[in-house]
Amino acid sequence: MILGGFFMHKNPHYFSSFILSLKKFYNMKYKRILLKLSGESLMGDIGYGIDSNMLSYFANEIHKVVNKGIEIAVVIGGGNIYRGIQSEGAGFDRVQGDHMGMLATIINGMALQSALESLSIQTRLLTAIRMEQVAEPYIRRKAMRHLQKGRVVIFGGGTGNPYFTTDTAGVLRAIEIEADIILKGTRVNGIYSADPEKDLDAKMFNEINFNEILEKKLNVMDLTAFTLCQENNLPIRVFNMNSEGNLYKVCKGDSVGTLVK
Repeated sequence: MILGGFFMHKNPHYFSSFILSLKKFYNMKYKRILLKLSGESLMGDIGYGIDSNMLSYFANEIHKVVNKGIEIAVVIGGGNIYRGIQSEGAGFDRVQGDHMGMLATIINGMALQSALESLSIQTRLLTAIRMEQVAEPYIRRKAMRHLQKGRVVIFGGGTGNPYFTTDTAGVLRAIEIEADIILKGTRVNGIYSADPEKDLDAKMFNEINFNEILEKKLNVMDLTAFTLCQENNLPIRVFNMNSEGNLYKVCKGDSVGTLVK
């Protein structure tokens, strides 16, 4: 019936746009993804805060994927501004520190939203902490609807609860929005047998399963986030986000980085 409606529509451009949208999806492996970025990645070379060059770079990389019709949600950490764990040595309690860290993720989300909108990409920032003057409160149904309409959805404020990392928030949101995969963009090429920045003999895995990660005690995500992925059969791909075009290659199905499943 839907196809029939397209064939019978009086405006020929209507059918053409439908065919074009189908072509966009052609050769793309995933329909809906969640991209997890660290707050530190936004620092670039300035060492603190938000580097406008990195912000622009990430926006352009996301733009390439959006143009192919992929539904994309983003979670960004806040480590470039503040980490909740820092509070332990600053004279105030961890809960207060974690709330400060949540606000840092919202600042990063606002920055990315502006960068994406400068490229004419419709974007919505949804926060786990209510602040209607700044962003929409997180409601799962609303997030799903935004994605279906082709908008990039940025999740800010973590889970809204202290003691949970943004990795856990990213996995939780990915499960809730029924993402096909969670993509963890890092500054290294994938998961290694040891820290590649310290051990030159470290070997990269192209593919590895959840149990092997635990057995080898490899650092991919915190245990809560990792266990959530394992229990809900949510695959993870760890890749180098700083290498231009990698995000697009991953969405196309190329073997970039390390796949955990």
